Amino acid sequence: MPLDWDAQTYTRVAGGIMALGHEVLQRIDLRGDEVVLDAGCGSGELTAELAARVPRGRVYAVDGSPRMVELARERLGVRPECHVWVSDLLELEVPEPVDLVFSAATFHWIADHERLFERLRAALKPGGRLVAQCGGAGNIAALRAAIEDVSPDAWSPWNFAGPDETEARLRAAGFSQARAWLYERPVKPDEPLAFLKTAILGEHLERLPEGEGDAFARAVLARAGEPFTAIYVRLNIDATADETA
Repeated sequence: MPLDWDAQTYTRVAGGIMALGHEVLQRIDLRGDEVVLDAGCGSGELTAELAARVPRGRVYAVDGSPRMVELARERLGVRPECHVWVSDLLELEVPEPVDLVFSAATFHWIADHERLFERLRAALKPGGRLVAQCGGAGNIAALRAAIEDVSPDAWSPWNFAGPDETEARLRAAGFSQARAWLYERPVKPDEPLAFLKTAILGEHLERLPEGEGDAFARAVLARAGEPFTAIYVRLNIDATADETA
């Protein structure tokens, strides 16, 4: 089962990650009447900005975490043009084809990118656009090394893909135009331990025996260096669905 994120703590500590998502939104031009999908909406902060930019349109938002969806619904309020529900993106179904799929900080949690892109293409109108960002090749490399130092056999929950393989997968899924590229951003959280436990190590802690998670997170933090900085390498995606139905 997907991790049911600690939505309240994530909202408090993950401002640096959310700032990266706001950067992605700046790449998108909207008329205001589009139907849009937030694929992996989290707490709904970015969804709310999307909704404000389509006052004559509709917004669909999904996330695999029930607690995140609950918080997103609270943030968006009772708005007939906004619909939020729990969904696995690999099984995504939407009520109607959308003009835009937006996603931030989600795809690297999904192992099967081929299936993911097929489902996103199926959600889009012909000529619709996918604009997304997630962790890419080289993401949080120092932190991953610290995790392996603490536990050499630690399970890795991430799929940090590169641009070339991503563009090939997008084209195979039915995107006629596909561009992917990497850039690096440092994230310096105010609460390093809470950030590690919530934004990075959640899947690891879920698999540990009860009572061992805090010591594991503290050991990783001790090896991460000071001041704590997570070097994020982001995989950016801009793709257009082919014009065939």
